[in-house]
Amino acid sequence: MQLTTHTTPSGFRLPSIHAAHAFFTEQPNPTTQSTFADNWIRLILSYARYRRLFVIRVEDAEVAGGDWDEILRNERINRRVLPSYLTSLISAMASRNLAYYEPPKQTRSVILLWRLPEEWADVLHSWGTATGQINTILTLYEITDPPVPSPLSGMPLSLLQRAIAVLTRTGRAQLIGVADGEGVRLLAGGK
Repeated sequence: MQLTTHTTPSGFRLPSIHAAHAFFTEQPNPTTQSTFADNWIRLILSYARYRRLFVIRVEDAEVAGGDWDEILRNERINRRVLPSYLTSLISAMASRNLAYYEPPKQTRSVILLWRLPEEWADVLHSWGTATGQINTILTLYEITDPPVPSPLSGMPLSLLQRAIAVLTRTGRAQLIGVADGEGVRLLAGGK
């Protein structure tokens, strides 16, 4: 079979390497495995960004029809990523600070950093400025589940907290205790 790009039903364009049988298995040659891991990590992060997926779990390699099915399986060549291989890819992403384990102290589920916390901080501050939320106290829920969908909609709280920590360190936010948990006040100002 010729290695060609392929567009998934969701409209995501898979790279030609996704049509290679060997791409779906861990390779014994360290150089080849490193190249494949780099390609997998790029693929996972770009697909996550395209579909706005924040979490990948080892179990996603076993679930047919799940959010990750389009990239973790290739029915055209009858291949899929095995859970053990996905575990090693998740570990590689975490070691490169492109993902972090959530919940902590386990190795089967990660939050993907298709945007770094610093980038999310800028998105949060820009959203607050654009929507007139500067100097307003907001709960974390109001940020991740606003009445009008935003780039922050559906963001995991742990990732939002990391973005808020960046804003706090740069003087663009202040954490506030509110009745049902914590909130944040976005402050005017530059980086």
